[in-house]
Amino acid sequence: MLSSIAKAVATSAARSIRNVHASAAVSSDVLQVHRDYAENNLDTPFEWTAENLDRANAIMSIYPDGHKRAAVIPLLDLAQRQVGGWLPMTAMHAVASLLQMPRMRVYEVATFYTMFMRNPVGKYHLQVCTTTPCWLRGSDDVMNTIKTKLGIKVGETTKDGLFTLSEVECLGACVNAPMVQINDDFYEDLTIADTEEILDSLATGKATKAGPRSGRYAAEPLGGLTSLTSPPTGPGYMVRDDL
Repeated sequence: MLSSIAKAVATSAARSIRNVHASAAVSSDVLQVHRDYAENNLDTPFEWTAENLDRANAIMSIYPDGHKRAAVIPLLDLAQRQVGGWLPMTAMHAVASLLQMPRMRVYEVATFYTMFMRNPVGKYHLQVCTTTPCWLRGSDDVMNTIKTKLGIKVGETTKDGLFTLSEVECLGACVNAPMVQINDDFYEDLTIADTEEILDSLATGKATKAGPRSGRYAAEPLGGLTSLTSPPTGPGYMVRDDL
């Protein structure tokens, strides 16, 4: 009797299982859990430069009394730029001290936003957008070109310390897809040839042109303007003369 009941329950459970597709879990290329190592520990030196300390005080002055802690994001960004593109633990402690806030609160911010790098990066941080618009326009080709040419994977840095490769979500330049952010610059409308040329230029220290590589200006249509193609009319156009 018990055996029959068990079989019935098992059969019912099997029938109730739905075949739902589940995509593979995507792991970040950034480790946000702190681990002490040679470049990042409590003995890693960090002290505000005089110039950046003045900037930090200027940033904090924007916020009213009692709300200075709201400056934590711009101060973390300032510290990251001073170090060279990443945030050692001691830099976060310096931000916490300046804002008089618990260190844990600073950790929470620094580990939540992907703009903050918790490990050293190369001189040029290549952030390849692979969200849908860029993917449809060939971001896979851009990514594979970088991997092949530099011999690194996502999350890795070249042995000469020049390039670090990251895969990121939408950077807000969808109309100019595919695109890559390199440090503070956007390189858009990329082809494989464009990607190779940019990497070669950066590797040799040559200046590179940021923005669209297709020849268009900013985000204008690739096929030319579709509106505002004639001079605008002046005031009073099509307004009755008696008004």
